[in-house]
Amino acid sequence: MELPTPEDLRDRRTTVGLTQAELAERAGVSQPLIARIEGGDVDPRLSTLRGIVNALEAAEGGLLHAADLMHSPVVSVPPDASVGEAVDLMNEKGYSQVPVVRDGTPQGLIRTGDIRRRSEEDIGELAVVEVMGEAITTVEPDALLDAIEAHLDHSDAVLVVESGETVGIITEADVAEYLS
Repeated sequence: MELPTPEDLRDRRTTVGLTQAELAERAGVSQPLIARIEGGDVDPRLSTLRGIVNALEAAEGGLLHAADLMHSPVVSVPPDASVGEAVDLMNEKGYSQVPVVRDGTPQGLIRTGDIRRRSEEDIGELAVVEVMGEAITTVEPDALLDAIEAHLDHSDAVLVVESGETVGIITEADVAEYLS
């Protein structure tokens, strides 16, 4: 068994958003002891260290990751599909947007707003690539909820990508549904 260093413990505690006092309460020890352990001033007994690690593991288990929130498989359109096909798909699924994906790799996002802003009479015949928004935010499946929410502050959707392949999508509605 490899024992965590004081830096490991501090990093894990801050990653899960616990204060020293909160970790101490969960582990059944005092806050000053946590501070001294993290500062490298004291080597805790193995039972104390086990209690701290167990409290951290329990807190980490409560974290939400992209893989927990995402919808999969992703309903998408290729960039060379017509806008009419994209609209039909969005209407059929009840979506206001769909990712544009080529060979598993995200290219952008087409939204009903992108389509409404265009004035061409033959908009339905144009290729999606001519109308879509090019920026799309991607995260790995292990991205934490805080990072996803930060991206959603600036994007309509976040695509979850693993090894270059689009594996899921997360929208603001998905986060709201999970948290309610």
